Amino acid sequence: MTTSTATSSRLRFAGHYLEMVVAMFVGMFALGPLWNLAVPGLDAHPDAHAMVMATNMAIGMALWMRIRKHSWSHIGWMCAAMYVPFVVLLAPYWAGLISGGTLMTAGHILMFPAMLAPMLWRREHH
Repeated sequence: MTTSTATSSRLRFAGHYLEMVVAMFVGMFALGPLWNLAVPGLDAHPDAHAMVMATNMAIGMALWMRIRKHSWSHIGWMCAAMYVPFVVLLAPYWAGLISGGTLMTAGHILMFPAMLAPMLWRREHH
């Protein structure tokens, strides 16, 4: 692979990663208000709120990935990446070792490398 081809490949990969991040945020911001109407007080339950937010982000990302003609299998892996950080953090939250704010903040931060992992694993799709 030439240097320009490698650079082009990396830029295309980074662009696709950015698309996934934008789709996540669109899902989160578009669907969040609907949940707040449907389940008033959801914010008072960080564990439930985290899972709802992961769902919103997964829906946004899944829709964009489907538009981009990704396979359902690959979409499933990427959606799972939205939940893994929160699921891992639920046990320390329930044990009282971390606060709800830490659950939400750490879950969102960890979501970025969690999403990157299946993208690197299936790099040929990006």
